[in-house]
Amino acid sequence: MAPKTAITPTRSENYAEWYQQVVKAADLAEVSPVRGCMVIKPWGCALWENIHRVLDGMFQETGHENAYFPLFIPISFLQSEADHVDGFAKECAVVTHHRLTMNSEGKLVPDGLLEEPLIVRPTSETIIGATYAKWVQSYRDLPIKINQWANVVRWEMRPRVFLRTAEFLWQEGHTAHATEAEAREETHTMLKTYERFARDYMAMPVVCGEKPSGERFPGAVATYSIEAMMQDRKALQAGTSHFLGQNFAKAQGIKFQDRDTQEKFAWTTSWGVSTRLIGALIMTHSDDNGLVLPPRLAPKHVAIVPIYKNDAEKEGVIQYANRIRSLLMAERYEGETIRVTIDDRDMRFGDRAWYQVKHGVPLRVEVGPKEVEAGTATVFRRNTLAKENMTVEQLVATAATQLQTIQRELFETAEKFLKANSVRVQTRDELLAFLGDSDEGSMENGGFAYAHFCDKPEMYEWLKQHRLTVRCAPLDEPKTPGKCVFSGEDTDTVGVFAKSY
Repeated sequence: MAPKTAITPTRSENYAEWYQQVVKAADLAEVSPVRGCMVIKPWGCALWENIHRVLDGMFQETGHENAYFPLFIPISFLQSEADHVDGFAKECAVVTHHRLTMNSEGKLVPDGLLEEPLIVRPTSETIIGATYAKWVQSYRDLPIKINQWANVVRWEMRPRVFLRTAEFLWQEGHTAHATEAEAREETHTMLKTYERFARDYMAMPVVCGEKPSGERFPGAVATYSIEAMMQDRKALQAGTSHFLGQNFAKAQGIKFQDRDTQEKFAWTTSWGVSTRLIGALIMTHSDDNGLVLPPRLAPKHVAIVPIYKNDAEKEGVIQYANRIRSLLMAERYEGETIRVTIDDRDMRFGDRAWYQVKHGVPLRVEVGPKEVEAGTATVFRRNTLAKENMTVEQLVATAATQLQTIQRELFETAEKFLKANSVRVQTRDELLAFLGDSDEGSMENGGFAYAHFCDKPEMYEWLKQHRLTVRCAPLDEPKTPGKCVFSGEDTDTVGVFAKSY
């Protein structure tokens, strides 16, 4: 008989449905009444707030400031950058009226036609560029390094909570520089910032690389990404950084006088990550019992679950649990107070214990009358489900170390999985044999295939036919001579190919 799990179906039975059930069981989010949108629930919001807090600190360290720009973008702003508007046109939500009136049938209908339609921002390059054009006159006004935390709308036809929704939360950085070299350096700095966040906080190994032409951000000169492998061996683009050259500066009129009083266009960048990172966390670490969270981002580090049969036992056990909570919160993990909750809700102990498992709390501490009498606690580690009975003093003294161990082990497990499912191929037949030609994920095959390629239309046509994608050309991949697996031409460029989200 298969062991009982909290999530059905399991990953091997139906990975896509497993994902949805993990989201539901962990109370992360739910589908909203508006098609394609989601309600982010408190546990999911707390997780996003931790992501927000850590990343925002990284942005401040790299010299960026936060600002906020309008939700609505005049349609003429998008029209000024042809490649950009072409890339986003099919995803735009458009506002054409500014009020509602009651018709003769008693129904509300749009009224007050706008002189110029407004786009609900899918991204903010154009309107921020128009603002920078007012702010920049001289080289002394540069660089401008701004980030904003906001929501955006991209009309998604195949929504999936956190991974693809019509409205989602993100941060978008936008910078303007006096020289091409400065802008390119900014692009790579932010890519490395995302890589460090993924590795050190999400415990998620990633491949950093440049997107080929067919995968670039609309209007960019170069796009770089971090690519992660999920447990179904599909790739997930977890963050992007774009070198925009002078394209948007010319379209929006971001000009300045240099030291020689010559007028020049600025060089700009943009970069961003979104609530998609929560989906990445789920699919990188979680198991058939529910959510598994890296301690550095978990809303709570420790959940204390009291065990009692009656009110007489309850009073003493709750007092004991509160004492442990106070002792743990006096300790530090990664320079912060250890975040502890006591789950003493009026429900069966087993339900409360499963609740904490499904929510991915890194350490679960169970205490009952026996533990009170002995001065001990039973400690469960979420990532391994291993348990250990220890004294309260031992628990307090080792809690931070245990959290550090969980964080490290999660990364090591994910890194081992990534390496074990990455191969090098020499031909299209090998590529197809490894990845298959279905967009459905599998727990048994697929992964990242490294192959030489030439960035030509026939490659994209073949990949589309077989529902595969080229993720990036890894930056740490040496330039070695080889044959393009699609055309047979000589090339020194190696790309990562995969099924993808």
